[in-house]
Amino acid sequence: MEVTTFVFPWGHMIPSLEDVSRIMGLRVHGKAVSGFTYLCYRELAERLLDLPVGHRSSLVPRVALQESLGLFDVGKGAGETEDEHFQRLVRISRRELASEPEAEADLDLRRFLVLFLGRLLFATRGDAVHCRFLPLLEDLSEVGGYAWGAAFLAHQFDSLGASERQTSTSGFFPFLQVVWQSYLGESDEGQPWLVQARPYFGRSVWVHAFNLVLPLRLFLFQHSLGLQQSAAEFPIWDRYHRPGRSFRGLHGTTDWRERAKKQISDWERKGKAVKSTVTTDDAYLQAYALKYGGKVYRSADTR
Repeated sequence: MEVTTFVFPWGHMIPSLEDVSRIMGLRVHGKAVSGFTYLCYRELAERLLDLPVGHRSSLVPRVALQESLGLFDVGKGAGETEDEHFQRLVRISRRELASEPEAEADLDLRRFLVLFLGRLLFATRGDAVHCRFLPLLEDLSEVGGYAWGAAFLAHQFDSLGASERQTSTSGFFPFLQVVWQSYLGESDEGQPWLVQARPYFGRSVWVHAFNLVLPLRLFLFQHSLGLQQSAAEFPIWDRYHRPGRSFRGLHGTTDWRERAKKQISDWERKGKAVKSTVTTDDAYLQAYALKYGGKVYRSADTR
């Protein structure tokens, strides 16, 4: 069984869907971010983005995307935070979109979404931008219905490191740099989207980002919910074998809604609620000490 977690002296902790919803404001309910992946996105990119893509390629040059949106020279200003810079880019893009005919506006909106998803929300170590989300952007009226926050969480898990020898990570770093605090008793004031997101909180469920189909095993990390934590046991789940971490490693066309049908169904049923009936931490702490001992201090990330 594979699990991505931060191991601290007090126990396991992981980012949760509630963290994504409260910190990022991203949608964690709705349709799973899944569908077809392709070996080559050239035809799709040329049709939906009107941008050249290399032969048998899945990547759009970042510079070409920025130039098409008039954002290439809009760099980060001195003393400007990442959030301020992004908000300025959004204002510029909205102004440009508002002045364009509908067809041209749709074209530029897709370009902006590909840039936003590929270079910020689902950032990778490379400079070029992957086209894997393009199939979901063809019908722009459907884009808002996807659980982008759950896909973001799957990507964050996958970005924590691919092997014991790999020390660097990719992904959206500000999400992991936020000071975490318990949400027990915290209201939804100022975050109305939490009302619809709440049914997905506190549940073990599969999260999806195309070929990233990963289990959110929340029952192992109840301290992040402010609950007493029982001894960690690893029940047998049907392990989902994915072909690799790289989208470029996929060969041919794959329909992930069909291949991951069982995991998609689990998402649509909202997984399984996490409940705890224990009254002390004693059993958990004893099991934790026996399993990890001093190893916890040598690594903050384990799988």
